[in-house]
Amino acid sequence: MPQTMILFQPENEYCAAVDPYPFPDYDYWDYVVDHFREPGIVVPSVNNEAWPLGAITPTTPAKVDIYGHDSYPLGLAAVTSGDLTKHTIYAPRKFERVLYKNVYAAGATIFNIYMTYGGTNWGNLGHSDGYTSYDYGAQIAEDRSLTREKYSESKLQANFFHVSPAFLETDRWNASLEWTDTGLITVTPATTNTTKFYIARHTTYDSLDTTKYRLKVQTVQFGNLTVPQIGDSLSLTRRDSKIHVSDYAVGNKNLVYSTAEIFTWKQYEDRTVLVVYGGPDEYHEIALKGEASNDNDVIEGSNVKVTTKTGLTILGWTVSAERTVVRVQKDLYIYFLIRNEAYKYWVPATPSDYGTSDVIVKAGYLVRTAEVNGGTLSLVGDVNATTPVEVIGGAPANLKSLLFNGKPLSFKQDKVGVVTATVDFKKPTIKIPCLSSLKWKYIDSLPEIQPEYSDEAWTAADLEKTFNTHRPLDTPTSLYGGDYGYHAGSLVYRGHFTSNGEETEFNITTQGGNAYGTSVWLNDQFIGSWVGNAITSAFNSTFVLPKLKAGRENVFTVVVEHMGLNGNWVVGAEEQKNPRGILNYELAGHPKSDISWKITGNLGGEDYQDKSRGPLNEGGLFIERQGYHLPAPPSATWEDSKGPTAGITKPGIAYYATSFDLNLPTGYDIPLSFTFSNTTLSAYRAQLFVNGYQFGKFVHHVGPQTRFPVPEGILNYHGTNYLGLTLWAMEEGGAKLEGFKLEVGVVSTTGFGDVQLSPMPKWEKRDDAY
Repeated sequence: MPQTMILFQPENEYCAAVDPYPFPDYDYWDYVVDHFREPGIVVPSVNNEAWPLGAITPTTPAKVDIYGHDSYPLGLAAVTSGDLTKHTIYAPRKFERVLYKNVYAAGATIFNIYMTYGGTNWGNLGHSDGYTSYDYGAQIAEDRSLTREKYSESKLQANFFHVSPAFLETDRWNASLEWTDTGLITVTPATTNTTKFYIARHTTYDSLDTTKYRLKVQTVQFGNLTVPQIGDSLSLTRRDSKIHVSDYAVGNKNLVYSTAEIFTWKQYEDRTVLVVYGGPDEYHEIALKGEASNDNDVIEGSNVKVTTKTGLTILGWTVSAERTVVRVQKDLYIYFLIRNEAYKYWVPATPSDYGTSDVIVKAGYLVRTAEVNGGTLSLVGDVNATTPVEVIGGAPANLKSLLFNGKPLSFKQDKVGVVTATVDFKKPTIKIPCLSSLKWKYIDSLPEIQPEYSDEAWTAADLEKTFNTHRPLDTPTSLYGGDYGYHAGSLVYRGHFTSNGEETEFNITTQGGNAYGTSVWLNDQFIGSWVGNAITSAFNSTFVLPKLKAGRENVFTVVVEHMGLNGNWVVGAEEQKNPRGILNYELAGHPKSDISWKITGNLGGEDYQDKSRGPLNEGGLFIERQGYHLPAPPSATWEDSKGPTAGITKPGIAYYATSFDLNLPTGYDIPLSFTFSNTTLSAYRAQLFVNGYQFGKFVHHVGPQTRFPVPEGILNYHGTNYLGLTLWAMEEGGAKLEGFKLEVGVVSTTGFGDVQLSPMPKWEKRDDAY
């Protein structure tokens, strides 16, 4: 199906600058926009100022086609080092019903939701205020599952606006208490000359009460009405908001009013289908212009009353789990649903309609597309259980064939064209390995602390000036990783000096971003770590040294975790330049110049080795420089091991490698995640490599993430996979994983199709590796 770009956003939150940079800089804005226009992008541009500033608008010297700004009524920032997946508890579908609808009431007609889908900060892509997961409590989970009701609630709202073009033409009026019979409910009208929308909420928006009310509506032909007319009252439950309508067109029918919320509608040649919904036990009314015909039918259900009153057909309905279907005025079929049942309905895109689909279908977990071709209706979607399928609108009148993911279904079609069928879900046999039972290989990833190790090939940290304009040097030569082309992943330093016997302590300040850590060895002796916490980006440590003999050559080995760079919030700010590495040091009994330093990060620095996985995927650990994290490393001579759950018994960095085969059934979406047991044992850090891609940084003592989804395409579902894990023990006694598993998420049959593998070049000897 063709994909359509409708807007582009040239900048992000362009709202301020620091001296001497001008703001707003119209030349800068035009320069950025030109980079999109010159290649031929002609769709309108939109901006998102962080607050309603009005710096760049359609009327300023440098323009944006459609002005927009951010809004944060409640939230959990993307820079907060907390468990954002738990955000789903506090930002559920109720938040969307209240706060999203308030945004519509304020006049928004373009609404970009942050976050619909977040994904994963794989391969060191993230900044230092986050972690590997960018799930963010989004509507679609990081593993792409649709189990959060947030997604379904958004789907209800989006489909309503899809069939409500009049909303784009409405004028907004002030929020008011005058539209109901209680001051506990506030209503914001949005009106055209005919159609009117009434966005109702609790006056105290976070109220936990259920409030009864009667609503005043304006109509063209029937004047002002107070509804309900045949029932006692409407009710707004805790943390809820509703969009009521009057003079709302449903094909050639006029809804004089509806207190039930509208999901969708569609007019066909012989009938019109309308789907509405409400919350449990609520009472709602729909009024249609015209008297009820003599052949009104309650086709299904028993909790609706159809009556006539002064030129109106009024349907009163009490919401329950029982679906109600009514045919009224000969050819209007109304489906009354409880909200959670409406979640199961879909209006899938059809190729010929470019978004205005003819098909309305109930089909459970996910319907991706629908296509009508002659007498054949083809549905593409996913089911995670045996699922009844019901096409309530849009099937050919004399359906010959019903396909789901290309497979024919047995079906029935009634006299009005409704099609029913069942998609069987056969639970697949999924065989995944027990990671602790695999044959693992072990290699030391910190050979630098061995007496015979040579750092001759390392980069000399001998720059007497820094390229960093943000932080001047406090050391004789720069020890900033970025000055030497090392911008991602761990940094390792070697500091050589000749002892004089006066060395009692070593003081060192390092910086790696929030949740980073540092470990230090003197020769082959561990002298300590800064294990890190969630809020500290730089730390000064003082380590007591053993007595050294004068005249001996010694070397410090310092490992600094690089958690990503900072971001600049405004133009000209310097936060992004906060260096990573060693900021300062003092060795008792010596001037700083007595220590000569070498540094390494990823092999080659900016001239990085792995062009397939990109410039940020590798850091400076020994196994990364050698490429041993890539598929099929030369592990035959490595030590046999029980793996990372056996661990190491002293501080250091271990690397564990193994491989396993997968042969997962085709036609299924099978999300897989690597999980770490969360315990309170010693501080350690781990990096997860899957077929050479770094797909997780696990900081055991900081957290919060313990589950690391890895998608198909990175994992080979039909072949051999190579798994690697670095284990950095930061304290005496070493470290081990208490548990490490590969787990299966929500499994569904899918029409997504084959997934192509990402590039996975295997290990090749790196002649210049050290």
